[in-house]
Amino acid sequence: MNRLKSRVYWRKANQRPPCSISPPFPKHSPDAPVLFIAPSVLQATARRFQADFDGLVTYAVKANDRPEVLSNLVAAGISTFDVASPAEMAAVRAVCPQAVLHYNNPVRSAAEVRAGIAAGVYSWSIDDMSELAKLRDVPRDNEVAVRFALPVKGAAYDFGSKFGAAPEQAAELLRAVAEMGFTPSMCFHPGTQCNDPQAWVQYVHAAADILRAAGVSIKRMNIGGGFAVDRGFDAPDHRAVFAAVKAALAESFGTDAPSLLCEPGRALVADAAVLATRIKGMRNAGRTVFLNDGIYGGLPDLRDMGLSGLVDVVGPEGALRQGAPTPRVVFGPTCDSLDRLPDGLPLPQDAQTGDYLLFGGMGAYSIAMSTAFNGYGLAGITLVSDLGAVPKRKAA
Repeated sequence: MNRLKSRVYWRKANQRPPCSISPPFPKHSPDAPVLFIAPSVLQATARRFQADFDGLVTYAVKANDRPEVLSNLVAAGISTFDVASPAEMAAVRAVCPQAVLHYNNPVRSAAEVRAGIAAGVYSWSIDDMSELAKLRDVPRDNEVAVRFALPVKGAAYDFGSKFGAAPEQAAELLRAVAEMGFTPSMCFHPGTQCNDPQAWVQYVHAAADILRAAGVSIKRMNIGGGFAVDRGFDAPDHRAVFAAVKAALAESFGTDAPSLLCEPGRALVADAAVLATRIKGMRNAGRTVFLNDGIYGGLPDLRDMGLSGLVDVVGPEGALRQGAPTPRVVFGPTCDSLDRLPDGLPLPQDAQTGDYLLFGGMGAYSIAMSTAFNGYGLAGITLVSDLGAVPKRKAA
């Protein structure tokens, strides 16, 4: 890539720019991977989510904790943040000192509890009596949500294997929370990249049953995150999920239904970024490709979630490669043989060494999980006015 003026990639006649930016940037030829983020897309997504969801939308900072992201979410009206560590608390406070903090990592050290108190955390989650005992010094006007887990399907992978009390234990925890003088609440998480409304419906009905068994009432309930994003295959329907939750809430709680909050991470930030990587080399008649980024850098989510369907390839001068999709074996740049994307990423037959691979939908769990292993990793973030034509090459 020889130049970068008003676009990430030059546009020649009849060529669409996979990612466009303005105002003009200095000329440069990025040889390291770069994450291009469009604040306009980020803010629009956050505003749309808030408009569609009948309740409080908080942001799960783990998805992307960069100040450029947090500040734009604040600008879009997000004022409450789901934090999982003292470092995330500090990141939020640096951008928005008045933000409300929800500390929903249910396993904490004594030092982390003290840090949460010092940071002014308002809401805490627990899933075990031992964790509730650690909150003895937390102000009693705080909210403590009991997290429970069910064996539901519909997500890319389930979070219940690590966190969440069984329903019977959750009822006991709710009674204990109320007896300690905290404001009781409930929370759950159906798992990441979940687009099945029935997963949330099952959780809502179960929450009502647990509350009846506990003899405890709550003012609000956290229905978690996990809302799916478009990875180039099937577009998610968040409104269908929200409508199903609302109906289940009315059916299970009637007029005593608690207000709702949610904690999307991926769903708020994924669509706002494109990750630009470059082909370093090709072998075996092009069947094996070596990139300048991989699972230790900005692409760990592909290892866990599977191949993305939002991938384009452009040449150094900006020409979109349009050859027939050909499955490849793709390695990252490190000397570790585990640095390998899931096999079969279809790249255009005319892809060449020096070309750029653009991965769309990379605002979440890219730079947040990037390491500097072997001296590689993301070079940083570049803010752009928009993402132009987001990559849409379908993975087979």
